[in-house]
Amino acid sequence: MTTIAGIDPRTGAALAPVAHVTTTEEVARLTAAADAAATDLRRLGRLFRADLLDALAGAVEERRDDLIRTASQETGFNDAKLGGELTRTVFQFRFFADVVRDGGYLEATVDPASDTPMGPRPDLRRMLVPIGPVAVFGASNFPFAFSVLGGDTASAIAAGSPIIVKAHSSHPATSQLSFEILRDAAAAVCSPAGTFGIVFGTRAGADLVADASIKAVGFTGSLNGGKALLEVIGTRSEPIPFYGELSSINPVIVTPGAAAERGADIGRGLIASITTGSGQLCTKPGLVLVPAGADGDRLVEAARSAVAGVPAQTLLNERIYTTYSEDTVAVGRSREIRQVGTGRPAGEGFSVAAKLFETTVEALGDGVIDEIFGPVTVVVRFSADSTTTSVTRALDTLSHSLTATLHTGPEESDLTRELTAVVEPRAGRVIYNGFPTGVAVSWAQTHGGPWPSTNSIHTSVGATAIRRFLRPITFQDAPESVLPEELRDNCTQIPRRIDGVLRVAD
Repeated sequence: MTTIAGIDPRTGAALAPVAHVTTTEEVARLTAAADAAATDLRRLGRLFRADLLDALAGAVEERRDDLIRTASQETGFNDAKLGGELTRTVFQFRFFADVVRDGGYLEATVDPASDTPMGPRPDLRRMLVPIGPVAVFGASNFPFAFSVLGGDTASAIAAGSPIIVKAHSSHPATSQLSFEILRDAAAAVCSPAGTFGIVFGTRAGADLVADASIKAVGFTGSLNGGKALLEVIGTRSEPIPFYGELSSINPVIVTPGAAAERGADIGRGLIASITTGSGQLCTKPGLVLVPAGADGDRLVEAARSAVAGVPAQTLLNERIYTTYSEDTVAVGRSREIRQVGTGRPAGEGFSVAAKLFETTVEALGDGVIDEIFGPVTVVVRFSADSTTTSVTRALDTLSHSLTATLHTGPEESDLTRELTAVVEPRAGRVIYNGFPTGVAVSWAQTHGGPWPSTNSIHTSVGATAIRRFLRPITFQDAPESVLPEELRDNCTQIPRRIDGVLRVAD
């Protein structure tokens, strides 16, 4: 039986085995249990799920030290980074508990029987219901917030959908411990036994997606990995939704006014952003458009000085390390792109030096700049006399992204409007005078964007992430006894639209 073990990326040494590769038969047993749990979880109702989410948050918080210690060994991230991520994760469970109690996510709608210009209308009552068991694929770069304990898990449970997580090979011990915490906390509040499951191994992930009991997939990872799972879905007799966060360059645009006003601060902030999490964030700025001339030069010099002081950065696994090393070497060999800054030399394990490159808009072409996971970015210089035209030309060579960032000056309101119109079709979130790293969990958040950043119109962070794991159902002329509580005449606890008019909760 093949065992699963992590690797300490700081040294490259193998860690102790923590699990075995899940067999096809074991996957089938887990999906059957999840299928059975789906009926019971829906019957228990949304307020039970809200209490369950709060219980999960409390259980995770109680094991904070154990989780951080385990994740640190497997990822190389420091305790401060992991502690902040775990705080976000706990908050996320409680946030979705609030979303569920609010009830607005149900889109409960009642159209009473009446005469209309089209003729008599039957009594129609509509709401969103759980889609069924969900497969969740943990991400390498967020062992808590986008893995077993992550937003896909929280939003799926909030929706009423049991989940089975495919553990990421970069942090199997963290995944196993996280699963055990969820399983035990769920059992303590009498949640159905199949509410949570976990599998290990690439083959098990494919088996999971292919299983007829799975009704949706949440995935955060590489474009190639996402495409492979889409191929598996294509072999199913019943197609299912695949919600993938896949690839993103996240361009940053600095206008002439911003460069003149605070170019050095932007340059230093850029390096802080690209080295957060060792540059292994899906929102890391991979390209920065900077005006030519003295003001832009000061920005680039500040960034070069800042990157020179960056210590060696530890990457998560050998694949990311190899890809970063090969891709940055390839970029540096280009005649049109030159390296203008580097961090301190790499050490042992999967450590690398941060890098800063520079080129011009005229040198860009389709595919010249692609996403590189790790602490690197490319500065692209453009003529300040043609900012909007140059930015448009540059962005036309890039794939679409999760984010786009505008740094603008106080006297550039017209230019800011122009650039907003340019980036809006190309990104899911537009940031002004900041940096895209850091994704707040809130009602208004969007963490998605046009292909290939995601393949979904729904976000994976924020309240509407729950929408991915729900489907609509309408009851026509139904007796009240069969209606869900939220569609009955006397329900006033949630917002509802009645005969076209939105009614707030009491």
